[in-house]
Amino acid sequence: MDDKGKLVSIQKEVNLNEVDNPYSRIGLFRAVAKVIREDTMESVNIHSKKVYPRTSFYTKYGKRILDIIISSIAILVAFPVNLLIGIITFFDVGYPIFFRQERLGKDGKVFTITKFRNMTNEKDKNGDLLPAEQRVTKFGYYVRKTSLDELLNFWSILKGDMSVIGPRPLEPVYNDRYSERHKMRMAVRPGLECPILYETKQKITWYRQFENDIYYVENVSLILDLKMAVSLVKMVFNKERNSIRGASARGGFVGYTLGGDTISSHRVPAKYVEKALELLADSETCN
Repeated sequence: MDDKGKLVSIQKEVNLNEVDNPYSRIGLFRAVAKVIREDTMESVNIHSKKVYPRTSFYTKYGKRILDIIISSIAILVAFPVNLLIGIITFFDVGYPIFFRQERLGKDGKVFTITKFRNMTNEKDKNGDLLPAEQRVTKFGYYVRKTSLDELLNFWSILKGDMSVIGPRPLEPVYNDRYSERHKMRMAVRPGLECPILYETKQKITWYRQFENDIYYVENVSLILDLKMAVSLVKMVFNKERNSIRGASARGGFVGYTLGGDTISSHRVPAKYVEKALELLADSETCN
């Protein structure tokens, strides 16, 4: 084991963004997620409760009709705002002004979301993009804080890739990290947000978010959507609630503990980081 591995091993938990390693940051994240999956996933799946998605006339037809009506109106109303944001974005981060990224949709189907760019392309010494929180511009931070970056998602809602209310769609790389229970958050169309209905000053962990998504899948109804829509509006105008739900504040989701809790990239048990570094070293040697 090299000096960096020894340094990691004497710590209980490690923030992956702070690990000084000669490999790519993305490579380290994926190696850590792989190590954790191999160690805990089987146990987590065995002890997880089965999910029973709710089906009704509303889930089959009513929700989609409302999505079409709401998204059509929102696109028309938001057009001047989007035009202004596009112009400012051009002078803020340059061309292209749009950011496109694949996300996981209903039943795990991959679709592409489009947003205005709000980050620079600054890279670290390994040529990897710096963490998002280090690349967001001042205007980009404002757009994120006010949720104006979500306005273009109404096009995805109109197309049928998303819904107004539903679990937030994550990148395809997360698919192998979900337990069988939490994969069921994709039993419905993803949405702009699936708010936790009660107020909290605590950070929204990945586990709490995923369990809230599962609750939604099992209880979706017009009444629940209306309650969450009200909570979503409150969230947009509540600076504190916006900040505690941000992924950049809690780190990326990299797996589960043996007890079934989620592990954030900001607090990874050192043993997994140590093993991941060894795997990356072995892989580099073989190449």
